[in-house]
Amino acid sequence: MKGKQRSYLKGLANGLKAKMQVGKGGLSPEFYSQLEVLLENEELVKINVLKNAPVQAREIQEEILAQTGAEFVSQLGNKLVIYRSSSEKPTIVLP
Repeated sequence: MKGKQRSYLKGLANGLKAKMQVGKGGLSPEFYSQLEVLLENEELVKINVLKNAPVQAREIQEEILAQTGAEFVSQLGNKLVIYRSSSEKPTIVLP
């Protein structure tokens, strides 16, 4: 992903609320199934990593990207933003 595209997605994510949370349960199969649905429907997802999560936000980010094939957009504190174009109905057009 190019810098201009990442900046565009950051701008779109600015107004988003976190749709998912990672807590003490960590990354479960249920978490991934919900995340897959969100990525397919909304493409741009903000994830909140709670303080009681078993690992830090950076490690969680790496695992999520590896499991889902999504692309990293930004991380600000404990909030992650990831993007993956929908295979059926892409709604976000990257510059």
